[in-house]
Amino acid sequence: MTVTDIKAQRLTKRYGPITAVDGLTFTARPGVVTGFLGPNGAGKSTTMRMLLGLARPTSGTITVGGHHIGELPNPARTVGALLDARAVHPHRTATAHLLAFAQAAGLDRRRVGEVLDLVGLAGAANRRAGEFSLGMHQRLGIAAALLGDPAVLVLDEPLNGLDPEGIRWMRTLLRGLAHEGRTVLLSSHLMSEMELTADHLVVVAGGRLIADSPLERFVRDNTTQTVTVRAASPQELARALERAGIRFSTRPDAALTVTGADSSAVGRIAAAEGLVLAELTNVRESLENVFLRLTEHQEAV
Repeated sequence: MTVTDIKAQRLTKRYGPITAVDGLTFTARPGVVTGFLGPNGAGKSTTMRMLLGLARPTSGTITVGGHHIGELPNPARTVGALLDARAVHPHRTATAHLLAFAQAAGLDRRRVGEVLDLVGLAGAANRRAGEFSLGMHQRLGIAAALLGDPAVLVLDEPLNGLDPEGIRWMRTLLRGLAHEGRTVLLSSHLMSEMELTADHLVVVAGGRLIADSPLERFVRDNTTQTVTVRAASPQELARALERAGIRFSTRPDAALTVTGADSSAVGRIAAAEGLVLAELTNVRESLENVFLRLTEHQEAV
């Protein structure tokens, strides 16, 4: 399997007076699940379409391993994509749909059974796609993306319609594929799941790049952390924190929310004063809140 990356360089796409993608630069690397985040109208799908050769950039480039997808000798063996899970003829069976794709791409027909089994659709291989749930359509779309055993996967909202078991399955699959050295570019609106799945985040809004960093660093640089503490004597704890110069606020339920120290520091102060604590919890802002805060003033395109 060829090891390769996805690279956008000052990628721009305009539709008349509307700029859908505006000077976007980022890299999705092998061995990494790159989460591609942005509100509706941010330019994510347009970027993916340009990557797959379905739309032409106004300026700039987006390449796979340094090449435009049209320059690859057999794109299906390098790039697997899922843009619209329901883009299947409703009267075709899962097997017939994948066989048509395999034949068009010059792939071994034996691969069809392998990928149907991999995505958990072996038992539905001869059912018509029109009978499928959205979650089953997503699995069929993943099967099609994997037919050519590609080094690069480009998946637009593959978690839509999946139940909790399906989401866990998808997370395990994508992380496993990245562990094999593949490049995985994944868009999703499920922030909590992206936090569990992605290694790296590319955040766009209004067609422009907002953030491009490893997940851990993105969380560290953009989230706020507080400490919730409950004491048998909240007044005594409040006085002790004031003497230590630590910022806090008192909640209606008498718990304190500390913003000037971590839980270890608060615990040491309480221990030094001989105070009994009923709760001492680090509370970090969710990725969803950070995403909404970073993108809330960006206009959709």
